Amino acid sequence: MRTALVCGASGFIGHHLVSRLKREGCWVRGVDLKFPGYNKSEADEFKIMDLRDFNSWDFDSRRCIVDRRYDEIYQLAADMGGAGYLFTGENDANVLRNSALINLNVLESAWRADSRRIFFSSSACMYPETIQLDPKYDALKELDAYPAQPDSEYGWEKLFAERLYLAYARNYNMEVRIARFHNIFGPEGTWGGGKEKSSAAMCRKVAEAAEGDEIEVWGDGEQARTFLYIDECLEGVLRLMRSSHTGPFNIGSDERVTINQMAQMVIAISGKNLTIRHVPGPQGVRGRCSDNTLIYDTLGWRPSYSLRAGLEKTYAWVAEQVRLTKDKKEV
Repeated sequence: MRTALVCGASGFIGHHLVSRLKREGCWVRGVDLKFPGYNKSEADEFKIMDLRDFNSWDFDSRRCIVDRRYDEIYQLAADMGGAGYLFTGENDANVLRNSALINLNVLESAWRADSRRIFFSSSACMYPETIQLDPKYDALKELDAYPAQPDSEYGWEKLFAERLYLAYARNYNMEVRIARFHNIFGPEGTWGGGKEKSSAAMCRKVAEAAEGDEIEVWGDGEQARTFLYIDECLEGVLRLMRSSHTGPFNIGSDERVTINQMAQMVIAISGKNLTIRHVPGPQGVRGRCSDNTLIYDTLGWRPSYSLRAGLEKTYAWVAEQVRLTKDKKEV
């Protein structure tokens, strides 16, 4: 039986990944600061542990996260959030410190435990800001990463971590796999509280709105993005993990939309008559879209799920969470 360790297993992607691995017959340990917020984890074991604290990694006790050799380690844990969390500047120190400590600790402990195959989830945020100022700019290719100038400290930490993992691959013979995620979305993700991504925030705003209301969109709404549904993301991750290729590879969709277009799509899905009002707010770069040529040419994989189909499932789930929250408040 293949064994897997998922770090960040209560997060959106990590939680879905655990379920996917279990469906494939893997024995899975999940690790995170807390249990998943919506549904119970399907992991065979779930350890509550702070990956930032190397002192808790006691290799002589069962408290150690990497206390055995795993066939596969998936490192998804990070301090992250949407534009309201990452692009205000108010959380920069936490983002840099927390994520850097997590990656240093996980990678070193994996090497010590001889768990050599490890996947690292990087981000499209590591691409240079200078080539993302035009929403009509060609999609981002992997080689566009240098010369480096990420648009946020979150992006700088991801770039550092990529180099960290590649250095362990060169110096310590680690079998590293790296993917740069582009706006992964779907049910059972953060949908409120300030750390939600734009797709979940849009679903929440529409779900909370009454017929004839306005919903707010930050900026002019002409920022261009590509969004990838969670099931497609997991397929790309597993194909990369079980290949002989290191990467980095983009894992994203090639269906480019503006934030305005996505908002109109969610409104149409809801069946409500709503209008959009543009307000000041953090927007990120003007154009961040995924070029998937390299992963298709290398692994023969490209996503096939449409944005509309993914948003229909996501909106239905977020709308139900909004309803449940409202009912709870009324009680």
